[in-house]
Amino acid sequence: MRNLLSVFLFTAISCFGQNTSPTDFTYNEFLGQVKKFHPLVKSANLEISMAQANLMRARGSFDPKIEVDFSKKQFKDSEYYSLLNSSFKIPTWYGVEIKAGFDNSEGVFLNPENTMPNQGLTSLGITVPLGQGLFINQRMADLRKAKMQIRLSQAERKLNAIAVLYDASVAYFNWKRSYSEVKLYENYASNAKMRFKGVKSLIEQGDKPAIDSVEAGIIVKNRLLSLEDSNLKLSKAKLELANYLWLENSIPLELSDTLIPEEKLEFTIQETLKTNDILNSDFSITNHPKINAIQSKVDILNVERKLKANSLLPKIDVGYMYLSEPNAFDNYRFEDYKIGMNFYFPLFLRKERGDLKIAKFKLQESQFALALEKVQLSNKIKAQQIEIQSLQKQKQFIGSLVADNSIMLTSEERLFSFGESSMFLVNTRENNLVVAQLAQIALENRYYISNSELYKIIANPE
Repeated sequence: MRNLLSVFLFTAISCFGQNTSPTDFTYNEFLGQVKKFHPLVKSANLEISMAQANLMRARGSFDPKIEVDFSKKQFKDSEYYSLLNSSFKIPTWYGVEIKAGFDNSEGVFLNPENTMPNQGLTSLGITVPLGQGLFINQRMADLRKAKMQIRLSQAERKLNAIAVLYDASVAYFNWKRSYSEVKLYENYASNAKMRFKGVKSLIEQGDKPAIDSVEAGIIVKNRLLSLEDSNLKLSKAKLELANYLWLENSIPLELSDTLIPEEKLEFTIQETLKTNDILNSDFSITNHPKINAIQSKVDILNVERKLKANSLLPKIDVGYMYLSEPNAFDNYRFEDYKIGMNFYFPLFLRKERGDLKIAKFKLQESQFALALEKVQLSNKIKAQQIEIQSLQKQKQFIGSLVADNSIMLTSEERLFSFGESSMFLVNTRENNLVVAQLAQIALENRYYISNSELYKIIANPE
């Protein structure tokens, strides 16, 4: 199946051709590809869709309802009874319910309470909760929490998307690091081979001792060994990077060998990640997705606390229904009515008081988490700013160190050509330069990752 889906990515918009010359696959293009097509980034959008569906379900509790109850009994040519009860109910925000109904009954053996006029009986009334449910009830709480859940889902979508983009960025930086190391070892392996041939030529002319060929051969083998190992790392880095390359309809991509990482990434990374302004100014965490997510949880728990507190009140539902025959609605008789009252109140309220305490503890826990997250987030941003600034200075130091070692190697090679140095010293100087250049590549990789960590902390994947 993988072979059927193998697609070679030549550019960020998946152009295909026969050109085998190296093509830059920029970091900006790579991030755009991940944002648009990666399955985990797209699945993060489903959180908002689910929250919107939950809001629709909560609003359904306020939908008007039609209820019809009909029953009839016929036995030995006698109609024992025929009962019709129908109603139209409109729930309102503050627990008040408006109800209109029509009832009709007929038959030989009717219960006296079901006896009605021949044309039936219409009713219009209202039910009002005077205790529990007047200012907050389960319907109101569910709707409020559903609206808050949308804000929570929007914040979590950003957090989930930024986590994927950060992991993808690290994979890109590791690919660039492995590619740079391969090119470094290819260059030194080529130089070692040329030096080995030159030493053998000097030995044949009697200008150098034979032992120098052994020394030159050792460095060739070391360079080839390092090159093979770096090629292995590059192959694994390319496969890791391919995990984040997708097309529409969840079609995975393979990274073409003709693609190479962006060469001047250090000059564009902050603009790509939009971290350049943050490094030079204070960042406000007021609208940070993590803060918004925790604040939404606090708001949801606060609604739950109010609902639990409302359960301490007695449950008193009072209803009034105006009764009239269908053709007599224009002749009001307010003495024709039906009233009712339901009363419920536990004596000790142990369950209700326990639920309220639990709700308060959960709310306090979330408030503590919110306060802690604000401090941690501010400190993380400051620490990352300091780290990036320090890495910029270290890059200058390592660049100077590489330049000095390069001068030392060039000087040692000149002395060697004049017969005033040895192969051992040349190899030592070259090893020092290789170590410095590898450290430079590693420091650049650390600098890229540090910028992406700041990008992850500010959590703005747009």
